[in-house]
Amino acid sequence: MPPKDWKLLSSKPDRSCQLFSLRTDRAVSPRTGRPADFFVVEASPWVNVIPLTPQNEVVLIHQYRHGARRVTLEIPGGLVEEADSPEEAARRELREETGYADRLLIPLGAVYPNPAIQDNLCYSFLAKDVYPVGAQQQDEEEDIEVVLKPLEEIPRLIREGQIDHALVIAAFYRFYMEYQTRP
Repeated sequence: MPPKDWKLLSSKPDRSCQLFSLRTDRAVSPRTGRPADFFVVEASPWVNVIPLTPQNEVVLIHQYRHGARRVTLEIPGGLVEEADSPEEAARRELREETGYADRLLIPLGAVYPNPAIQDNLCYSFLAKDVYPVGAQQQDEEEDIEVVLKPLEEIPRLIREGQIDHALVIAAFYRFYMEYQTRP
């Protein structure tokens, strides 16, 4: 018999940080009838953008990530701010992090980054025919270098671990498995 949703008994905020809040939920297992506490990271939705030039180059970024304490190779992305739709956030992050804009933005779908402990979604987009429009507009906590790579190199970069950010890999999966197979 497949698992069922648990009945929520209570939910209370614990702590608020700049980018996320913590909350404690108490829920009852439908299988055992026993309650348990769950700690949930509440966060705004995120976006990822695969920017593709007319020459079939992907606009990637090298960015320092403090959680991993190293520079990673990624696609542009960030938070969906309150007033933004995911599409608006994708275009904003593309412009701010790379200095590029798109001619066409195609949704690739959304994934839960970690549904065991997080409540948010990450929306992925393909930005087609991107072109430079000006300088990057980095936040104080950002240090980003723009790098162009041919699209055909992306699978190798993932296989070799040069691209190892799970949400970036999920975006490329959606691109290759869904967008690339459309007639």
